[in-house]
Amino acid sequence: MDHRMPPSRRAVLAAMAASALAGCAGPSGTARGGRAGGTPGPGAGSGGRSLTSRPAAAHTLTRSEVVARYGRLKPHTWGFGAPGTVRALPTRGAIALTFDACGGPGGSGYDHKLIDFLRRREVPATLFINSRWIDANPAVFRRLAREPLFEIANHGTRHRPLSVTGRSAYGIAGTHNAGEVYDEVAGNHLKLTRLLGSPPRFFRSGTAYCDDVAARIVTDLGERFVGFSVNGDAGATFTPAEVHHAVGSAADGSIVICHMNQPKGGTAEGISAAVPHLLAAGHHFVRLSDALH
Repeated sequence: MDHRMPPSRRAVLAAMAASALAGCAGPSGTARGGRAGGTPGPGAGSGGRSLTSRPAAAHTLTRSEVVARYGRLKPHTWGFGAPGTVRALPTRGAIALTFDACGGPGGSGYDHKLIDFLRRREVPATLFINSRWIDANPAVFRRLAREPLFEIANHGTRHRPLSVTGRSAYGIAGTHNAGEVYDEVAGNHLKLTRLLGSPPRFFRSGTAYCDDVAARIVTDLGERFVGFSVNGDAGATFTPAEVHHAVGSAADGSIVICHMNQPKGGTAEGISAAVPHLLAAGHHFVRLSDALH
């Protein structure tokens, strides 16, 4: 089957992606996914920061210390590109598939067909998992955490956009101040550290929105804020053909965002079609920690 799309079709998909972001309300929900503003090249970041630099070595700051350090600062940016955000890989030929599991009402499902496909094809991936999803799927989480094919990353405690002023994204209320940013990051950080035996290295907020002050807090808490360069499923609202086209068009160094918490969406079927296409084109897949040192 020819999966190429005419220019008019591509324009429609681009408009859809631009109007929505990787929320987790599901195919019938109001929070959806959106394409990052521009696709950075391999190794590109924001604010001139090297992708190979690492954040603080350990999670040491307390909530009161975060509030004292950042409570009076005013943010200057809002969106997908806060300074220090990782949006591409420095590794040539590599693509990172990342899958969010958002939790909460309408977002605690498990797309076993998607994960089973990755297992069969031995495709590594980074799974950004929210605290509420873990609580709803403890046995599944334990199995995923034991599999070297998958890397577990932090998708927050309550799946909130990361703001120090209360900004929202796609109808999802953000954190209101530096203390709430700490709660959103550190709550699930501590949970994952306890369950995994080691702290997670990467963080993505609910909706992937963040301001520059909140991004600095993430770094000070020992994690790296990860965005995306390819929106693979628009918050699990894309059809299989749309997922196939979006993911199958990924370039070298892309970080692809999709969802593993919406089994009724088109993600599993679309990924199953896109992965062989990318492999045949000479790409290979990595976990984020395989490419970001």
